[in-house]
Amino acid sequence: MPDSMYDQLTQDLTCESLLECFHGLKALDRSVFGVLARRDEPLTVDEVADAVDRERSTAYRSVQRLCDAGLVDKTQVNYPDGGYYHVFEPAETDAVADRMQRMLNDWYAEMGRLIGEYREKYEDAPATVAAER
Repeated sequence: MPDSMYDQLTQDLTCESLLECFHGLKALDRSVFGVLARRDEPLTVDEVADAVDRERSTAYRSVQRLCDAGLVDKTQVNYPDGGYYHVFEPAETDAVADRMQRMLNDWYAEMGRLIGEYREKYEDAPATVAAER
């Protein structure tokens, strides 16, 4: 991901870039999300690991990052005779999009506040420097 806002604004972004931009996710996380999004049914970690050709522990860490970011839901499935396993599927699209929109609005408001602070702090700076000469 680019380091500066300028870099971000001048590169070709896709909607999948939002996952990295908003949540700091890695390329593997985007791949895992893509696998989950293309399936009609929730997947186990083993199925995800097979789909992305990674070890189970690596796939689990990626799925967990997606869960922590609120992009993936985890559901427990119980066996009739005891025991359970978990399956994973993308979180509801509108809820995720609404959360990203709120994050963007908060970020925009904070940047506006900082720009105002910059104006106040440096509006007299050139005059002060010129007066000292």
